[in-house]
Amino acid sequence: MGGVSLMICTTCRRVAGEPEVSGPDACPGARLYAALSALPCPEGVTLRPVECLSACSRGCAVALSGGAERWSYVYAEMDPAVDAPEILAGAARYGATADGLVPWRERPEIFRKRSVARLPPQAV
Repeated sequence: MGGVSLMICTTCRRVAGEPEVSGPDACPGARLYAALSALPCPEGVTLRPVECLSACSRGCAVALSGGAERWSYVYAEMDPAVDAPEILAGAARYGATADGLVPWRERPEIFRKRSVARLPPQAV
């Protein structure tokens, strides 16, 4: 299907359950983006660093969007040290759909448990 954007909040300053950090090298959102960038990206998925996904109390946050025909999602509470492979697996499954609706059991556990929002396709 292709045309998927995986957006990573590079300004997230906390990992859920931990205190907020400061300084550019300590930023968990930037570390998550670096971890994702270091892995092979699924075909048709583009990583996009963004400045804020407004999930500050539940950082680190990522979002998936795939054009006017797909549902979009925001996920939070991502751990930059361990969640990158599962995030990319979820993005690949999302990219394989025409409408963005991945069957529940086929979603990585972090996408089942850490969803913040689901936005309808623009075409609806």
